Amino acid sequence: MGSERLLDPLIAAADRALRAIAAPAHASRPYPGGPKQVLDETERRESAALMRVNHAGEVAAQALYHGQALLARSASTRDLLLKAAQEEADHLGWCEQRLRELGSAPSLLNPLWYAGSFAIGALAAAFGDAASLGFVAETERQVEGHLGEHLRRLPTGDAGSRAVVDAMRSDEIAHAAVARAAGATELPGLVRELMRGTARVMTRTAYWI
Repeated sequence: MGSERLLDPLIAAADRALRAIAAPAHASRPYPGGPKQVLDETERRESAALMRVNHAGEVAAQALYHGQALLARSASTRDLLLKAAQEEADHLGWCEQRLRELGSAPSLLNPLWYAGSFAIGALAAAFGDAASLGFVAETERQVEGHLGEHLRRLPTGDAGSRAVVDAMRSDEIAHAAVARAAGATELPGLVRELMRGTARVMTRTAYWI
């Protein structure tokens, strides 16, 4: 019986991983994208590259939350993390749909992004729930800035991608606020810089691959 209790979370984590990287994403909330817009080829390629980066970011977000939930100390923290992961799954579905509309596809390196991010999330959780929630708050703060940059870079006429990114950005702001209210601690400056550096590697690579 004890071994089953140990195995159950690992089986659940493996199932969530397969769903995030191998199964088509299904959003539980309505798709925020608007009617089809006519983009020239340069605009289409730029929008597709940026939305591929956003999709990779959502794969990574799923993995971070799943890794953190696996080692969360309290049920309330675990529930908070899994609820946020479900909302990030909506983002995954929205980004997949927008990529299809743009005639493009997700990053080929999504399994790598998931595996690396899961390990980082588990490591953050190993330092306790307050540190783990601090990692959530800082991650979402950085993602908010990243999405704001994409709103500036997306072609002016691409209302569909803009609507998706804007809806995602609102959720990220809310996730950070929830984590802070739940007792998140401020992360050291060095950790925040390492997080930025890791994110830069992923976003620059996913833009092309």
